[in-house]
Amino acid sequence: MPKIKISIVILILVIIFLVSLCLGPRVINPLSLDDLEKEIMLSIRLPRFVVAVLMGMALGASGAVLQGILRNPLADPYILGISSGASLTAAFGLISGSYFLGKYTIPLTAFIGAAIVSMIVSAFGWKRGGLWPERLLLAGVGLSFLFQAVLMLLISTSTDEGMRRAVLWIFGDLSIADWSLIPYGFVLVILGLGISISRSKALNALILGDEFAHSLGFSVYKERVLLFLSVVLMTSASVSLGGIIGFIGLLMPHIVRFFIGSDNRFLIPASALCGGAFLCVADLIGKLIMPPAEIPSGIITAIIGSPYFLYLLRRKDVLNL
Repeated sequence: MPKIKISIVILILVIIFLVSLCLGPRVINPLSLDDLEKEIMLSIRLPRFVVAVLMGMALGASGAVLQGILRNPLADPYILGISSGASLTAAFGLISGSYFLGKYTIPLTAFIGAAIVSMIVSAFGWKRGGLWPERLLLAGVGLSFLFQAVLMLLISTSTDEGMRRAVLWIFGDLSIADWSLIPYGFVLVILGLGISISRSKALNALILGDEFAHSLGFSVYKERVLLFLSVVLMTSASVSLGGIIGFIGLLMPHIVRFFIGSDNRFLIPASALCGGAFLCVADLIGKLIMPPAEIPSGIITAIIGSPYFLYLLRRKDVLNL
């Protein structure tokens, strides 16, 4: 049954793909394309769709993994401070106007920031030969507040144009997506997703407790490190591709659990697919609601996700994994 439901999600994603290519400020008939419309589809809409899918998949899967290893139903990919570190370094590049590697500068600086913060969080979370969920969580929250404060300081002291670029990127602006950024993002997301799915049985055991996981033959600390690594890879790739997108990592795993259950063998890939589909829909709404202006996808996901999560909290027991 879960496999059938995952197949349905894939079908929905294909339909969203076709709609995303056709709809926008300019409606395009894919059966009758002129040269300009081909350029719009291949150079603007298609890479933007791919980036949205990769980011949504990374965030959805990361949320499912984090809620498991931290045993916290309110955990999401940004709770560990990874996004704050990536945002800080990327915003520094945007505000300073320093593009020493051209269009690769911002994604690269964001990834470097995410990697550095991941190592710092790991160092704080390491105790007695392994990563402790409580220490990871506290270290991430503390560092997140610190980096956000520094980020706000940078933005408040920047020029108007630099501040505007930084704010748009922070709220998840997919308009900069192009084919050159996709290969490295694809590799990191697929690598992180592969690690998390391959360790899904261990994650099921970890949710039930370290002693239970150990009794089943799993190396608790090793499994937690591998799962944390998968989250770092996917979250870093997501932030570097298009900025910060909220609520996907928090909301998608809870929605998926109501349909297919809590078995991470199915929960992780289904959360990834639903995350990709949700971000594509949010991006499409952002393009259509106020043409020719675009609303960043992160704002749309928050507007949709926040009320729906409150609805779930009211109608369902989301505090159980």
